[in-house]
Amino acid sequence: MKFEEFEFEAGLMESLNYMGFVDATPIQESAIPIVMRGEDLIGCAQTGTGKTGAFLLPVINAIMKNPSTGTRVLVVVPTRELAIQIDQQMDGFSYTTNVSSMALYGGTGGDEWVQTKKNLELGVDVLIATPGKLLSHLQMGHADLSGLSHLVLDEADRMLDIGFHDDILRIISFLPKKRQNLMFSATMPTKIRSFAKRILNNPQEITMAVSKPAEGVLQAAYYVEDEFKVELVNALITEKQSYESIIIFASTKKDVKKIVSSFKKNKLSARGISSDLEQSEREEVLRNFKAKKFRIIVATDVISRGIDIKGINLVINYNVPKAPEDYVHRIGRTARANTTGVALTLVNSKEKGGLKRIEKLIENSIYTMPYPN
Repeated sequence: MKFEEFEFEAGLMESLNYMGFVDATPIQESAIPIVMRGEDLIGCAQTGTGKTGAFLLPVINAIMKNPSTGTRVLVVVPTRELAIQIDQQMDGFSYTTNVSSMALYGGTGGDEWVQTKKNLELGVDVLIATPGKLLSHLQMGHADLSGLSHLVLDEADRMLDIGFHDDILRIISFLPKKRQNLMFSATMPTKIRSFAKRILNNPQEITMAVSKPAEGVLQAAYYVEDEFKVELVNALITEKQSYESIIIFASTKKDVKKIVSSFKKNKLSARGISSDLEQSEREEVLRNFKAKKFRIIVATDVISRGIDIKGINLVINYNVPKAPEDYVHRIGRTARANTTGVALTLVNSKEKGGLKRIEKLIENSIYTMPYPN
């Protein structure tokens, strides 16, 4: 289906044409008509499916059709990186329109806090925010959301995993009861469905099949107990000197620090990235990694979704991710755009069941490697 068939406002179509967007993705084709009809929606879709456009395009169109002052759309996201990314997409989609947007997230300095307060008081059409920072500004009276028409919860599963359940409910208490609600999640466990029932009204539901890892990814696993994982990771990295860009995913900030520390002792160029870093520091680490100033980045799942880093040769899962879908997100950092890559997973005796669930999801067996000498 072509975007022109949605009969968007002329300014929005001009932006899409300028960006070279002609055909809608499957989730956009399914979701956009529902949103344009004003119905609530719950969508199960991964990053990379075009889901951001599935909610941004119809809400931009709605603002253009019925312009008014104040914030009309609130998009709540789990991480700063995702807030920035959606705001950048918003800039593209709204390029030839008068629709304004702003990303609101933690980790900024005092000067930025003052500027953010001013921008919120002036009002923006579309506010993209992480829960904690948004709640702080709402409780201080900096933002007026009384005229809100659309609430979007993106990556809702990740927000609940992080522990934002209560924050989101507090945020909703500041919103008008009459509004359209859109929820997107990469997974649809029972807790998400229960959460959706508290927020959405008779929603339409869309489910996009979980995409399988790219064919160019060689997947393998090592059975190894936790006390030997750091040693094994160092051996694997040392062995693969030809790999220029490597991402290692660890489930905890503690593991990130432990791995980076061990690399430094072995004179391997690596940096860690987790929620402990200020936003500016995280952006600098990603920028330097993309510029190949160091070859290894060790991170929590904060960069497993939605961050586009080209040329990753190797992804190592230091832990088996709890949700099988997160495995697909993690190893999706490599073998992009028809290239090849390697994904290795370290599995302790308690994680073998998790590996089986991953194999069931991807409908493929993951080759088990012998422990190296």
